[in-house]
Amino acid sequence: MLHLASQSPRRRELLGRLGVEFGVLDIDVPERRGPDEAPADYVRRVAREKAGAGLLQVVAVPGAVVLGADTEVVLGDDVFGKPRDGRDAAAMLRRLSGRTHEVISAVSLVSADREAQAVSVSQVTFAELTDAQIAAYVASGEPMGKAGGYAIQGGAEAFIAHLSGSHSGVMGLPMYETARLLAGFGIGDRTVAAMEPQG
Repeated sequence: MLHLASQSPRRRELLGRLGVEFGVLDIDVPERRGPDEAPADYVRRVAREKAGAGLLQVVAVPGAVVLGADTEVVLGDDVFGKPRDGRDAAAMLRRLSGRTHEVISAVSLVSADREAQAVSVSQVTFAELTDAQIAAYVASGEPMGKAGGYAIQGGAEAFIAHLSGSHSGVMGLPMYETARLLAGFGIGDRTVAAMEPQG
């Protein structure tokens, strides 16, 4: 049985698109970056910790597999988490305006005796945003609860001049990488795993 260690409606939607059955676990993992931790290492660690925390909840369930994921917006060496309030969201959007940033999404899949992980890195270029655009977007409430203060699947899609990478990864769950991991655990469409080079 597959379990998603996340309450994110976006991750539930994306995982559902893969046509797999899963349960949802409510986990609470601190998301604090270490002082010398590289952004990619931080994202990978949090995804792994979420999956591990979920596995502890279902460890007695035979064949339980838990998926944990983390997505962060990275500009230079700065990791933008979820904004604390509207002012914080506006500050993030001003920094992203007219610049290219990375979105790193890590997916961890764990069971009682296996662990696998994949990472998706996308480059997102924002157009120059006016103060009025930022104020209107923050007023919509959409930035809250979103890494970097924006949702690519929402109104912020109009801000994005260029995307190189995974649209679903920027949303919070890279579909290609997730499908490959699941297939490796015998979950979902095995044709993805079959495309992997043998050797």
